[in-house]
Amino acid sequence: MHANKWEEIIYQIEEKFGIDNHRTEDFVVAEQHTGEKIMGQKEIVEFKGPLGKIKLEKISQPKIIDKKVLTSRRIGGKAVVDYIFSTEEKTEYIKIYRWDESTQNWTEIKNNEIT
Repeated sequence: MHANKWEEIIYQIEEKFGIDNHRTEDFVVAEQHTGEKIMGQKEIVEFKGPLGKIKLEKISQPKIIDKKVLTSRRIGGKAVVDYIFSTEEKTEYIKIYRWDESTQNWTEIKNNEIT
């Protein structure tokens, strides 16, 4: 997703419904066997629309470019999978959630549920 498209979506939401909450959060994408943490970022927008309370998350994280499997041939040895992430390229996608009053939780809206 291009930054301009995301900004356009936020602008349209603000014009039509108003934004209740707009924040950015960091999260751990993966942890390598060496203890190194790979971080990603979520931009979260909450608003009240015609379907009720809605939350949009734009998730940005480093792109996985390879997978390395570390094993040992000893009895009881364990296998470890390390992902190799790009330092330059990012993967971005959007998730949409609806507030469910009965469970008091956010429920993800899948693509085929949007009408």
